[in-house]
Amino acid sequence: MSARILVAEDDEKQSRLIRIYLEREGNAVQVVADGRAALERARSTEPDLIVLDVMLPLVDGLDVCRILRAEAHEVPILLLTARSTEEDMLLGLDLGADDYLTKPYSPRELTARVRALLRRSRKGGAAAGSEVLRVGAVELDTARFEVRVAGRPVALTSKEFSILEALAREPGRVFTRARIIERAFGFDSDVLERTVDAHVRNLRRKLGDDPARPRHLETVYGRGYRLVDGSAPT
Repeated sequence: MSARILVAEDDEKQSRLIRIYLEREGNAVQVVADGRAALERARSTEPDLIVLDVMLPLVDGLDVCRILRAEAHEVPILLLTARSTEEDMLLGLDLGADDYLTKPYSPRELTARVRALLRRSRKGGAAAGSEVLRVGAVELDTARFEVRVAGRPVALTSKEFSILEALAREPGRVFTRARIIERAFGFDSDVLERTVDAHVRNLRRKLGDDPARPRHLETVYGRGYRLVDGSAPT
């Protein structure tokens, strides 16, 4: 299925290569060369996905990501970064990015990750009816890609939704980080376990959990995470 993809990359050679590979997949690709243009284009055209270089002029990619998420844009974001430290990568996830690639990268890997993000963001979109998962006050509509907590709508990224859905399908079960990667990231076998922790931190914040005493998304030390019925007061 064709998608509208916004590429924000100031390296002309890289942006041209990305455009070629994504257009071969049948996508409509727009390219901008700075963060300010990325923000303006994202707001005006509402792309299906953004490929976002971190080191952009005018407004850097991390700030673009932070601003879009603050404005409640749920578009999947794939970060491209030359920063190889784990902390830099996790910072992007903390700001709301769905995935990242470290430069240099294979264009084939980039297109594979784009396909995976698009597939998950559209998951169930063609289904005839909705499947609603309820665990305590947390409610997921998998066809509409909607989440509510005690009736309050919660905006999640596609990766956050995938993790929450995996946990909600088996409430009370402890999922190791490796199991979460398998369920929510699919082909991304090289995903760091700390990447899962970053997404879980974001999920807790959005679900309204107190990190010290979470009511919905619990840590089982030495094991992993589980979603529990946190509707009753503790």
